[in-house]
Amino acid sequence: MPKMGLKNLFFFKTSPSPPSSSPTRTFSDSLMDQNIETARAIISKWELISPSDQAAPLFSNTRQEAKQYLNAVMSLQSTMQHLVALDSSSDTLIQAHFLMQLAMKRLQTEFYRILTQNRDNLDPESVASTDHRSSSVSDDGTDFSDDEFRFAGDSVSTVAMADLKAIAECMVSAGYSKECVKIYILMRKSMVDEALYHFGVERLTFSQIQKMDWEVLESKIKSWLNAVRFVVRTLFHGEKTLCDYVFGSPERKIAESCFAAVCREGAESLFAFPEKVAKCKKTPEKMFRTLDLYEAISDNRQQIESIFSSESTSCIRSQVTVSQARLGEAARTMLINFESAIQKESSKIPLPGGGIHPLTRYVMNYIAFLADYGDALAEIVADWPQNSLPESYYRSPDREGKNRSSEIAERMAWLILVLLCKLDGKAELYKEVALSYLFLANNMQYVVVKVRNSNLGFILGEDWLTKHELKVKEYVSKYEHVGWNKVFLSLPETPTAEQARAILECFDVAFHDACKAQFSWVVPDPKLREEIKASIASKFVPSHRELFEKYQVGSETVFGLTPDDLEHSLSDILSGSVSSSHSPSPPHRFKRP
Repeated sequence: MPKMGLKNLFFFKTSPSPPSSSPTRTFSDSLMDQNIETARAIISKWELISPSDQAAPLFSNTRQEAKQYLNAVMSLQSTMQHLVALDSSSDTLIQAHFLMQLAMKRLQTEFYRILTQNRDNLDPESVASTDHRSSSVSDDGTDFSDDEFRFAGDSVSTVAMADLKAIAECMVSAGYSKECVKIYILMRKSMVDEALYHFGVERLTFSQIQKMDWEVLESKIKSWLNAVRFVVRTLFHGEKTLCDYVFGSPERKIAESCFAAVCREGAESLFAFPEKVAKCKKTPEKMFRTLDLYEAISDNRQQIESIFSSESTSCIRSQVTVSQARLGEAARTMLINFESAIQKESSKIPLPGGGIHPLTRYVMNYIAFLADYGDALAEIVADWPQNSLPESYYRSPDREGKNRSSEIAERMAWLILVLLCKLDGKAELYKEVALSYLFLANNMQYVVVKVRNSNLGFILGEDWLTKHELKVKEYVSKYEHVGWNKVFLSLPETPTAEQARAILECFDVAFHDACKAQFSWVVPDPKLREEIKASIASKFVPSHRELFEKYQVGSETVFGLTPDDLEHSLSDILSGSVSSSHSPSPPHRFKRP
């Protein structure tokens, strides 16, 4: 037990008793009587008439009387220890014990009053920012200096914490730690519970969570996510700081058990929630909230381990470990289910116009969101078996090392490959070969743009993007060849004047047929659409213009599609429909004079 005020008690060897009927009183006996009388005068002055006594607080103003009171109590405690060694049944010891009980009753009341009146001043944020060097007692617990009770310029929270520490040390030293701790736990636990309730942290059973509609559960998850950082780094950290300060000496185990009693129930409720969510049915829409929960635990894991580092709170650390593991398992299951859902998509109706298939939008948006959780996913899929990717499709630069970044890259690349294989099957549903290639070009373009404009681009790398951008161009080239080849071939490189009329007439028919066949075809990406139209136009508009202008001479006037007609018509293609104003009519015959 640490020394408490022992400098006020002087021990002297007792002289041998002379041969007489009554023993001679020693100086130490007189000093013990003096200590008891001094304690009686001070303690009696502040004796509580009843539990509801509203007398002036002992710890107020300059605290000189509080200093005297605590010194007297500690001197009384030292005297009692000496009396016990001499005669454990003496009347003097009984009187001292009675005085000690009165003092402890007063200090209990003061302790409760300080905690009650300083609820706002002792909030976790104020505690965390307080300079804890101020104290009502010196480090070795043997004295109080005058300055330590003035607190000139100190914050209210600093003063309150110092008073609590002084009272706690006195009561613990006197053997009244249970009474002191009971009051502390009662008051601080109510504050923790109130704060958790304010942040929407509820004590929900798995049965309650399992029965919730997803919208309701998602709202609960959002509340948890909004709360966890503050609760860990401010609420629990502040409570740990206060507890360690008030009860950190003379016996640290008191501080640890006290903090556990204040925060354990709330912390268990907080950190058990993610595990209960993870145990619910695993559907794809729950993936991102599951990853949010996983990331939140990872982000705060170090602080949690530090705050709940004692044996008394080992159950909290265990709960956090279990919750994070369950979330990881749930995420892996949902990844498996997601891949399976892609493979099982079985629609057999070709998408009108060859645009972006809903499956493509859904899968790529989903994977792009997954990429935002790269670090969490890297942990989750670490050492998880991965299907082998074709060497020609993807090879991660870091594949040889098999680090986490390469594993998540291969996982993302695999999911996209599953989608692309599914799209190949969808393309076969089109009767028009040109439209099937346009469909593939559109969907591949959507995939590439989504990858480049998201974290997927950093994960998969530039080589992947380059390879798939070339694939888009390949599909576009095949679409142009199949869809416009008759138009291209209708304009020979070196026509003669005699062939001009027939060539232009043949061209008009071919152009009309191509536009008519493609009037509902679409390229949703504006940039790709303009590139395709420019590419198509470059292959016949210049030749047509040259032929049209060269042979529209003499006494004949050609009544076919003019170069301007072509450009207007081309401006409308691949938009899903052709406007009536620029729609190419069946080609006019050459009008003879």
